[in-house]
Amino acid sequence: MIEDNLAEARLLQEFLKQAQSHEFTLLNVKRLGDALSLLSNCNEISCDFDVILLDLTLPDSEGLTSLPPLMSQAPTVPIVVLTNTNDDELAIAAVRQGAQDYLVKRQVNVEVLIRALRYAIERKHTLESLRAVNHALEIRVEERTAELVKAQE
Repeated sequence: MIEDNLAEARLLQEFLKQAQSHEFTLLNVKRLGDALSLLSNCNEISCDFDVILLDLTLPDSEGLTSLPPLMSQAPTVPIVVLTNTNDDELAIAAVRQGAQDYLVKRQVNVEVLIRALRYAIERKHTLESLRAVNHALEIRVEERTAELVKAQE
């Protein structure tokens, strides 16, 4: 979780502790730069994160500008945006830019948070599977095309 407000981070951590059928371990950093550094180091030491909870108001990043560097650093990790702003246009923009979900902090409870995290993880797994299948098909098409061109020569 990338959240600079300690009280909000603690509340979300308590929500995750209340999840009956799922065990969550939460690591909180206060700045986007700290998260990017952690993710960079994880690539070297192979630590896996299932999901990123991203506050849109951070000391070193504001709004959706946080999404591209996070997605670049951890392209297979789903991102759920957390914000105090109940703005449908911002929510749609976040999803269009690659966020899996958009949660308004005042509206989050245990059930909403757990469901959003589970769905985000599953959607991202599905997208990554589709991406891998698509890549494999592209390679097969290229190979077949090369074979046909060679056969016609």
